[in-house]
Amino acid sequence: MNVPGELAKLPAFVRRDVRIALSYRMAALGGLLALAMQAVVFSFIGKLVDPAQLPTFIGTRATYMEFVTIGIGLNMVVLLMVHQLATAIRGEQMIGTLESLLVTPTRTTTIQVGSATFELLYIPLRIGILVALIAILFGLDFHASGILPAVAIMISFLPFLWGLGLISAGAILTFRRGVGMVATGATILGLASGALFPLSLLPQWLQTLAAANPFAVALQGLRETLIGGATWSSVAPDIAKLVPFSLAAIVLGVVAFRLALRRERRNGTLGLY
Repeated sequence: MNVPGELAKLPAFVRRDVRIALSYRMAALGGLLALAMQAVVFSFIGKLVDPAQLPTFIGTRATYMEFVTIGIGLNMVVLLMVHQLATAIRGEQMIGTLESLLVTPTRTTTIQVGSATFELLYIPLRIGILVALIAILFGLDFHASGILPAVAIMISFLPFLWGLGLISAGAILTFRRGVGMVATGATILGLASGALFPLSLLPQWLQTLAAANPFAVALQGLRETLIGGATWSSVAPDIAKLVPFSLAAIVLGVVAFRLALRRERRNGTLGLY
């Protein structure tokens, strides 16, 4: 495989997606306003939460805004990653370019990565704006020393989301509108991870399942690093837990997408929507 040649094609996908995004400026503005409203809403919800119910991380008790900001940020990553590959495939189907794109001398992996590259660049920007907005309005006390360990946790977690995205994309190819089931499953895992409320407030059986929920594991690690200032040795067990989930999700996602693509090509229905 000509790796440099395939990598050279990625900027073309980014330029296309940037131009599309710029052509819908009001949508981008609406997204920023939604972030601001989200911050305000959760500030009021925080007034209803007993501070004594909030967990401590490495001896530091979090404020509700510190606690929920990390949960919102991770949920944002989850939704964008799981949906992006599927919506990209759906978009190509709807405008009739999917079949043409797949018959070009471009590897399927390059098309998948290229379709998500803009979002991978845009996600940190949106999260940065959200965190900055909450920090200005309500104050946040995150540890700068926890940034690099937090990045390591996200690197070990993102392949899991990529695998779910591939499964969603395979469902789109097969069922045309089959992304809902995977997205619903991701949402349930997110809600059961303690993203918005402490796990101690959830039923005991959900607290038990959280130990095997990669969303909960990633959240716990991120909060320990950013709120508690955890060191590399403290987050190493969380990373070790996430890697098998990520490997399994990637394998299942690749297999699901390839099987769906092969089936549609064999039936001649790849371009149908």
